[in-house]
Amino acid sequence: AGRCGTGPRGPSCCRARERAQNRAMVIYGRNAVREALRGRRTVSRVWATKNALREPWLKDTRAEVVAAAAEEIERRCGSPGHQGLCAQVSAFVYSDPASLIASSPGVVLALDQIQDPQNLGAICRIAECGGVRGVVIPERRAAEVTAAVCEASAGAVEHLPVARVRNLADFLAEAKAAGMWCYGAEAGSNLAYDALEYGDAVILVLGSEGKGLRPRVAAMCDARVSIPLRGRIRSLNVSAAAAVLVYAATRGD
Repeated sequence: AGRCGTGPRGPSCCRARERAQNRAMVIYGRNAVREALRGRRTVSRVWATKNALREPWLKDTRAEVVAAAAEEIERRCGSPGHQGLCAQVSAFVYSDPASLIASSPGVVLALDQIQDPQNLGAICRIAECGGVRGVVIPERRAAEVTAAVCEASAGAVEHLPVARVRNLADFLAEAKAAGMWCYGAEAGSNLAYDALEYGDAVILVLGSEGKGLRPRVAAMCDARVSIPLRGRIRSLNVSAAAAVLVYAATRGD
């Protein structure tokens, strides 16, 4: 994690990062567009309906703002959930995973093959609101930061470091070697989530929808915790579980 893989033409991950930086994307939704204007990415143009043009924060932007019909906005962004706004922005740039390992106290979220963009976006929103230092996702079989994730996160991804790793278990091993504690969420564990003293440098690991943590990822966790379920439904959505664990781990801050 954090190191470039080599290939016949040089560091492959560096080339991939350069290609990503050159690709623009169209995001949509009022919160997503507003936070992109406030965040690190370049916003080149905003399309807005007549009603959306009344948003006061659009008057202060340096980006080009163009009036457009709702039908045109939906055609540009590919979603009817645009809320009257879409914007062309520079590609999302992922953070270096090494920057999230024990560089400072705090909580990091590691997501083991979360595949639903709505779940990834919701978790990123929770992470940013809860003061999490960053989110780590695998490169394969996992949702990546797309326009749908930007919208579902209410723009939180514009302010939250998100890193991608080739192998999540290896990333956890490196984090543990650097002094971080890793705690996984696992239904049925006898250890309740609120029975732990989480410490200053913690990685919370959440598994995929349906399957949970993969065996090797689970094995890298120092402990696995569960959230008590007192109703008839026997599982929480992964984003709801993330909220419970984030605020439990940061309750002493």
